[in-house]
Amino acid sequence: MNSEATTDIENDTSLQAAEIAVQNDLFRKALIDPTAAIEMHSKGIQGQVFVTPGVSGEGVEFQTATLKAVASDDQFDEGNDPYDDHTFGTVTVSGQKLFWKIDLYDADYKYGSDRPFDPTVTRRVLTIMCPSEY
Repeated sequence: MNSEATTDIENDTSLQAAEIAVQNDLFRKALIDPTAAIEMHSKGIQGQVFVTPGVSGEGVEFQTATLKAVASDDQFDEGNDPYDDHTFGTVTVSGQKLFWKIDLYDADYKYGSDRPFDPTVTRRVLTIMCPSEY
């Protein structure tokens, strides 16, 4: 990223949201797509994935289907994505509605990232849960 582009993103929340959305989408796609995983790692995007007891209790096949659904989710609108950063979504798996949420932390996973658009200082935590667990 050149210094002019860095200055632009530093001062423009719309550019920041767009960059976060691209990184979040790639992070989710990497759940099931090896090419996306390679690209994600090459860009320095790091994170962890958690499923809640309500999701894990449904068994391995359900969890696999859930990861595929979350990875391919592209239904974003003002209702579920008011900041245009693709940090939240809903999917339906085997008739069961689920939520997924990406939180953006500092490199130590202690606090929110001061620069969530910068993968060198940001770590993602993707949580997949039943609505009753939200």
